[in-house]
Amino acid sequence: MQKQNILFNLDDTLSYCNRYFSLVIDEFADQMMAWFDSLTEEDIKLKQLQLDVAAISEHGLKSERFPESFVGTYNYYCYLTGREKKNDEIHYLRELGFKVFKFPVEPIPYMNETLQRLKDDGHELYLHTGGDEANQRRKISQLELTTYFEHRIFISEHKDTTALSNILKTIKAAPDVTWMVGNSLRTDIVPALEMDIHAIYIPAENEWNYNMVEVNVEHNSAFLTVDSLQEVPEVIYNCIQEG
Repeated sequence: MQKQNILFNLDDTLSYCNRYFSLVIDEFADQMMAWFDSLTEEDIKLKQLQLDVAAISEHGLKSERFPESFVGTYNYYCYLTGREKKNDEIHYLRELGFKVFKFPVEPIPYMNETLQRLKDDGHELYLHTGGDEANQRRKISQLELTTYFEHRIFISEHKDTTALSNILKTIKAAPDVTWMVGNSLRTDIVPALEMDIHAIYIPAENEWNYNMVEVNVEHNSAFLTVDSLQEVPEVIYNCIQEG
C-alpha cells in the first residue's frame, strides 16, 4: 500500500472537547440568570457565542478568548439593564471560563486503535490542531499522542488555509497522497479542499456553530464523510485501492 500523509485534527476528532464547553456555558447561563432575572438562557448563550466567534478573527483560538466572552456578555447586559458592574463577579466569570481548560481529556472511542492501525500500515501521521500552545500540549501529553505523531505536531492559533499551506510546504507532502481528518468544516475540511488534498469529515457529537459552514470548494481530491473515527483506515484503504 502506498504510504499516505494523514493529518488529524485534535479537538472533537481525537478527543472530546465541545461537551466540556457546553457544561461550562450552561453554568455561566445559570449564574447570569440568577443575576439578571429578565434574561433568558437563549439571550445569554446567543450573546456569548456572538462575542466568542467575533473575537476569533483578532485573537485566533487562544484560550483567553473564551473566558473574555463571559465577561463581555456580562458587561453588555450590565450596560443594557443598568446593573452595576462588580469586580468580584467579573473575576468569578473569568475563572469559570478558564475551568473548561482544566477538565481531564477523554479520547474519542477507538482513538488509539485507529492511530495504531494507520501507523502499523506505514502511513505518516501528523497532528494539526487549533488553539494555544500550552493548552494543546497539555492534551497531547495526557493522551500520549507523541506515541503516534512523535515530533510531527503543528499547533495553530489561526487554523485556516494559510496555516495548512505552510504545514504542507514544511512536510513536502504530495497532495494526491495527503489527507486531512477532522470534524470542523471551517478549519479542517474547507482548507484541505482548497489545498486539493483529500478530506475526511467526521461530524462531532456536539458541534460548535463556528465550525459549521457551507463547503463550496472546487477540488480534484476526495471528500468523504464517515460516522466514526474507526472507519478512517478502511476508507483510506478503499480510496487507495480504487486509485
